[in-house]
Amino acid sequence: MFGCLVAGRLVQTDPVQVAPDKFVFNLPDYENVNHVVVFMLGTVPFPAGMGGAVYLSVPDPVSGGPVWQLLGFITNDKPSAIFKISGLKAGEGGEHPFGMMASSPAPSVAQVGVSVEALQQLSQQVPVSSAAVSTVDSFLQFTQKMLDSLYNFASSFAVTQAQMTPNPTETFIPSSCVLKWYENFQRRMAQNPNFWKS
Repeated sequence: MFGCLVAGRLVQTDPVQVAPDKFVFNLPDYENVNHVVVFMLGTVPFPAGMGGAVYLSVPDPVSGGPVWQLLGFITNDKPSAIFKISGLKAGEGGEHPFGMMASSPAPSVAQVGVSVEALQQLSQQVPVSSAAVSTVDSFLQFTQKMLDSLYNFASSFAVTQAQMTPNPTETFIPSSCVLKWYENFQRRMAQNPNFWKS
């Protein structure tokens, strides 16, 4: 019914069924995992009006017991989802439907759980915000990081007018000009993330 995918690893399609409506995948060496994808295999749909809440359980750094965090959900209409798990804070969890039915087999093994629940209930749950994957275009992210790097690099050479020595072979650009352009660029990106495509 479900599959779990982590980059560089084999696809898992055999979750452990810990209850009639609860399924768990083991995620060894979770400390080195950035994203996890949970998806429906297409063989068995959810019953009408039902979907799957997706949780992540990591061992509590103090007690070693499982701490569950809601990542999001999948449905027949949205049969897959990708979640960022690398930024989740250990030890911070909330209410979950798994109780103690699934316990982590080792300290370096996390678990991804799918709980079959009513769509109405799923729509009222609030996933941990850091699990959401950015919807910003990867080219846009690259451009913003590149411009940050360029500005920081150029700023590292900044000198005051009193510190400047005359050099007829160099052209100097006021850093305020570069900063003004950069702030304008960021403002335009915030207003219309696709402005650079036109």
